[in-house]
Amino acid sequence: MISKETIEIIKKFRDDREWSQFHNPKDLAISISLEAAELLEIYQWSADDLDCLDKLDRVKEELADVLCYSILLADRYGLDLDEIIRNKMQKNAEKYPVEKAAGVSTKYTNL
Repeated sequence: MISKETIEIIKKFRDDREWSQFHNPKDLAISISLEAAELLEIYQWSADDLDCLDKLDRVKEELADVLCYSILLADRYGLDLDEIIRNKMQKNAEKYPVEKAAGVSTKYTNL
C-alpha cells in the first residue's frame, strides 16, 4: 500500500525542482510507458528464468519509476487512487467472475 506520506514525498520532490510545469498528462503517460519498457527489458532474454531474482534491485527501481509517474498523473487529474483502483477491480470482477475465471488465463471475452 502506498501511504499518503509517500505520495507527498513524490510530490515534494517534483515541486522542489519546479518540474510540475513539465508534467502534463501526455508526457506523464509517455514516461509511464517508457519506464514500463525499462521494467520489461529486465526480463528480456531471461529464457527460463521467469523471476529474474538476481535483478530484483533493478526491478524495484523501474517499478518505483512506473508507480511515481502513475501517482503524478493521478495527481495532475485530481484522481483518488483508492477510488480508481477499487472501481477498476469492480469492473474486473464483473468481467472475470470467480466461477468462470479461477485457474484460467482466458480473456474475459472468451469465458
